Amino acid sequence: MKDLLKQKLDRAVETINRPDFIGADPVQFPRRFSDKRDIEIVSLLTSHIAWGNRKMICNNCEKLLKMLDNQPYHFLMEGDIESFDPDRNIHRTFFGRDLKYFLRGLRSIYAQHGSLEEFALSGGSADSEAPAWHLASLINCQLQQANQGKEKSVRCLPENLGQTPLKRLNMALRWLVRDDGIVDMGVWQGIKPSQLFIPLDVHVADTSRTLGLLERRSNDRKAVVELTDCLRRFDPTDPVKYDFALFGLGINNGSVEGEGVD
Repeated sequence: MKDLLKQKLDRAVETINRPDFIGADPVQFPRRFSDKRDIEIVSLLTSHIAWGNRKMICNNCEKLLKMLDNQPYHFLMEGDIESFDPDRNIHRTFFGRDLKYFLRGLRSIYAQHGSLEEFALSGGSADSEAPAWHLASLINCQLQQANQGKEKSVRCLPENLGQTPLKRLNMALRWLVRDDGIVDMGVWQGIKPSQLFIPLDVHVADTSRTLGLLERRSNDRKAVVELTDCLRRFDPTDPVKYDFALFGLGINNGSVEGEGVD
């Protein structure tokens, strides 16, 4: 049964992990850029609003990039962050005030470290058993420091890191780390694909339970660990490639909207 399930998942990966996947997915936005700094910033910001209807997500990612003059790193370091209307809706419950909070922290990170990867490596994320959660903690600390005296945003990275599945940051790391040359970009070298965790949303979780890959009923951090450990038995070097399979099988079961759970 294990061999048959692996064959099914491998076939689904081959079907979904193709260049024609890119055009309807938020991964298209960081792929527009060649500078690693632009790719990192766009990966972090667009993955952050990647919850809900995919068409709406992509439309709002376009809007977000336009706000950054389609020059994310240049705008981050030189643009007028404070000019954004705090009440401007960007995506669902994410507003201009939240983007300002995020960008102030990112500006501080890039001013000190030059890239998000260097920030992650210098902080020890590559040595962590859970790189995404470790990195989220580092970023949250930087956001708090950079926004002292400003209105706090609760719409950036989750703070309940012991419980959150951290779907959106795990997805950004999939884009940045996986290096098969098809959909994901693989611009980071310091963290390995084997260290990644599955970006768990409602549909991936439901599909995983249907296939017998996940027993835990809550869509939380423990579920991410359980599912990723199971997928590592199929491919210990690149377990998160099966995100494509679980997404594709979810579509075949009628699930077409990737709802975030963090």
